Amino acid sequence: MDFAEMGAGHFIYIPAVLLVGIVIGWILGSRAAADAYAAEMRRREERARRQERASGEAAASGPGTGTAARRPG
Repeated sequence: MDFAEMGAGHFIYIPAVLLVGIVIGWILGSRAAADAYAAEMRRREERARRQERASGEAAASGPGTGTAARRPG
């Protein structure tokens, strides 16, 4: 391949295609990162709700009201 035969369009076309690829990658990457962050926040909120519910149930049942207290002797 003789580089002398390449037209000036290559010097504009190739960097333009690379730039378009970078922009598309940036957009898709930022969306993916935002989705991952939102999913992690939902997981943390759900985990906090489950822990609140578990600690609330444990406090509401009180000592001696669990299944061990109900078993016969």
